[in-house]
Amino acid sequence: MASIRMRCSLRVWILSTTIFLFIMSLFFTYSHNSTAYPELTNWASADGHPVRFVPGYPGERHRAPSPRLPKTCSCKHCLRQPGFSDWFDSHYDASISPVWTLENSELPLEVQHWWMMLQPQFKSHNTLEILLQLFQIISGHNPYKEQDPQTCQRCAVVGNSGNLRGSGYGKDIDGHDFIMRMNQAPTLGFEVDVGSQTTHHFMYPESAKNLPANVSFVLVPFKALDLLWITSALSTGQIRFTYAPVKAFLRVDKEKVQIYNPAFFKYIHDRWTEHHGRYPSTGMLVLFFALHVCDEVNVFGFGADSRGNWHHYWENNRYAGEFRKTGVHDADFEAQIIDTLAREEKIKVYRST
Repeated sequence: MASIRMRCSLRVWILSTTIFLFIMSLFFTYSHNSTAYPELTNWASADGHPVRFVPGYPGERHRAPSPRLPKTCSCKHCLRQPGFSDWFDSHYDASISPVWTLENSELPLEVQHWWMMLQPQFKSHNTLEILLQLFQIISGHNPYKEQDPQTCQRCAVVGNSGNLRGSGYGKDIDGHDFIMRMNQAPTLGFEVDVGSQTTHHFMYPESAKNLPANVSFVLVPFKALDLLWITSALSTGQIRFTYAPVKAFLRVDKEKVQIYNPAFFKYIHDRWTEHHGRYPSTGMLVLFFALHVCDEVNVFGFGADSRGNWHHYWENNRYAGEFRKTGVHDADFEAQIIDTLAREEKIKVYRST
């Protein structure tokens, strides 16, 4: 009987000791952590909520979070945001301005030579002197220099393809901040398919027409004579012929006249169309202008219609597609560029149905 009592007492003593040691272990662990990390006990998150800190373990590898570059705009996807397309990033150069201004009025010699050979003239001209005269009539400043990352500049580049006919894209086109058209591009009578609004109209002297006061006339110059012409068309009206008859006077808002930069022209030829064709088409010039001043670019009216015809949406051209065989532009290579830009999610192309 006595031995049974001793065994019970021994068991109670062992159990009590175990419980005591367990409690002391917990107390020691709590005291040790409170002393080792005293600076963590009163921390809180930026929004005022408490943060629980857990000590690391030996051998644990801490990895810093991947750096986040600030967004360049407030759109869901900003086309100029680097890091999403190696192909695009390797071609894109934000340092080259698409407009010719007082700030970049003097062209690099290789650009000057290339540009003057596009449409060679018998008479030589001092390009810089002509340009400075022009900037006494129009603004010589870059309206796109300051780009606000808090905005989302949505742009529609509207080509002249027959695939616009019957598309019903007019309302979508008119919903953009910038709506860019080129050359003739009539809207009257075609509003349902092509829209009625225009913010930028790109033309060269031989395709120029009068524009409403709220539209930017963007001259695409191929020669020094083109600069002389627009200077004349906005003042004296003396020049009436280049290699074809041109408008003597041009009724446009002088404050909104812009000049396409030949250095930007050559940049597209070198980096993007890669010397396919003699020089890029007007469609390419407008598209890349938009890619450098917009946050989102949607493309309408490019390429053939659903039957493979290349006529304009306002006409039936029996010689549709003949221009593709001249070698001046490489329409097939340019189409590949557009497809790649769309595949890399830098543009969205609205196709014919």
